[in-house]
Amino acid sequence: MDAAHFYEVNIKWNKDRIGTISSPVLDSTIEVATPPEFPKGMAGIWSPEHLLVAAVNSCLMTTFLAIAENSKLNFEHFECLAKGKLEKIEGKFMISEIILSPVVTILNETDNERAMRILDKSEAACLISNSVRSKIIFQPRVEMPVLSYVI
Repeated sequence: MDAAHFYEVNIKWNKDRIGTISSPVLDSTIEVATPPEFPKGMAGIWSPEHLLVAAVNSCLMTTFLAIAENSKLNFEHFECLAKGKLEKIEGKFMISEIILSPVVTILNETDNERAMRILDKSEAACLISNSVRSKIIFQPRVEMPVLSYVI
């Protein structure tokens, strides 16, 4: 991998507190607005706050997928709930912490410790988490699927 990469993102104001995000290398766009907690904010539209939390969460997932593949971890499911805390600190609003709660479902109980190690490595290697000032609270969980039998 080269030393530097650049990711171009454009935003165009549409109306009120709404804009559209695009990139010349991507096909889809994202509508973005001030969140409803702020004056003239818009409900039901992605906000910069949502996108920041989503960036951390999606980076964790893609990092986990790469490390799991390289480690040949056999897993059935990955999902992660992320919650960002917005607060005013020293007179400025910021996302002060992001809680990441990933859940990995494995098929073999012997993979439990290895899956947890891979989750921990993923959290440590996540470049977006490493790029933000927010405190990252990591609460990983590994589980086995629940089998039900009908008699």
